Parts: sequence; structure tokens; C-alpha cells
Amino acid sequence: MTSATLESPGAVAVPAPPASLLTVRSLRKRYRSGDKVLEVLRGVDFDLAPGEFVSVIGQSGSGKSTLLHLMGLLDGADAGSVHLAGRRIDDLPGRDRDRLRNTDIGMVFQAYHLLPELTALENVLAPLMVRHGLWAWCRERSEARRQATDLLKRFGLGERLHHKPRQLSGGEMQRVAIARALVGGPRLLLADEPTGNLDAESGGGILDVLAALNRSEGLSIVLVTHDASIARRADRIVRLVAGRVETA
Repeated sequence: MTSATLESPGAVAVPAPPASLLTVRSLRKRYRSGDKVLEVLRGVDFDLAPGEFVSVIGQSGSGKSTLLHLMGLLDGADAGSVHLAGRRIDDLPGRDRDRLRNTDIGMVFQAYHLLPELTALENVLAPLMVRHGLWAWCRERSEARRQATDLLKRFGLGERLHHKPRQLSGGEMQRVAIARALVGGPRLLLADEPTGNLDAESGGGILDVLAALNRSEGLSIVLVTHDASIARRADRIVRLVAGRVETA
């Protein structure tokens, strides 16, 4: 008899939490160009445990970024499913997918994607402004500003709060992007080649930030990279070859 079956009379059974935070099953994705069909993912299975740091490695064209975009609900698969904490999420309506990206899934990209007209602090605050809406934002903005400021200070950007992206180095812009991804308190961070535009020293600093977040806060991370030395910073390496997970 397992602990899940030990109930007092009249007690309500509480289901055990899922073993995986993120579960991908039989994921397929193809793109058409005229009469040609490019099959990018060919039935990918993937599991991420809560608090795990996993790197997905593969050559250009192996399907790494496509897989990450499907996990992050930025695109839709042709077949298969994506579950977060036991709940299927890839078939949600558009508004629900947007809300989930704003609350549960943080994303970091190689190209930063900061809004050039906003300061570092304003870029980090942007997801919270979208989440709360106008009237709720008026009530919450002081706390949100404190939270965003604390994050930027934690990442060594306390003197850069009011700098715009053009006034920041590549490493600083990526740290702003990570702070923006984390400000809403996601349980999953997806990072697509986050050091790809950085020199070795700046890239190493970004990896240190991600590793520290994983260790200190139990943040679950999926990191896509083509660099084996970067992949080794994770707890586990998953290798994609021609749209499939390579098995040993």
C-alpha cells in the first residue's frame, strides 16, 4: 500500500504531484516551402523534472530551437503533446497560451529582444504591466517596481536601471532579458542560445547566473545550445540529431 492510499475516513484524496514538470510526447513539426516539406522534429519525447537544469544540444538544423519554441507555446506542433505539471498546454486557446507564457514560462533568446525605447527597468516591468492591466497596474506598480529593481540589482545592474539597451553591453542586455523573464515568477525558464552573441567572459557570466538560479531557487531550466562546453554546465544533456532524440 502506498502513502497515496492511506486516508482517514471521509478524507478527500489528493493526487500526487507529477514526476515531471514538463513532458513532451511524440512531438512532430514540419515546414513547407513550395513543393518541398522539411520535417524538423520527428517524434520527440522529453521530460524535465522539477528543479532540473537540462541542456538540449545539436547541430544547426537539428530542431533544437523549434523544440524550445513548441515548449514555450510560440508555435504549434503538427502532432504530439506538451504538458506542464500534468496539464496539457499545447492545445489551449490563444489567450490562455499567452497568459501561461506571462505567468509560468519565462523565455530568453540569443538576440535579447529588449524594447529599445525603454530603460532596463521598464523592460523588466513590461510583462507585469501586461499581466495586471491598467487599473490593477495603478495599484501594483510600486511593488512591481521594487521587485524589478531588486532583480536587476541582484544581477549587478543596480547602476544601469535607467539605461536604454543601446547604452548597455551585450552581457548586460542579456541579464536584463533574464530579469524580464523571471520577474513574473515562472516555474520554467527556456533559454535559446543565450550566450550566442556574447564573448567567452560575458557568456560565462550568464551561465553562472542561470546555474545560481537553478541551485538557489530550484528554477527548472531548458537551455538550447550547439556548444558542448556550455551544455556540460547543465545537470543532464539531451542530444537532438536530425529531429530525433539520440539514445545511447
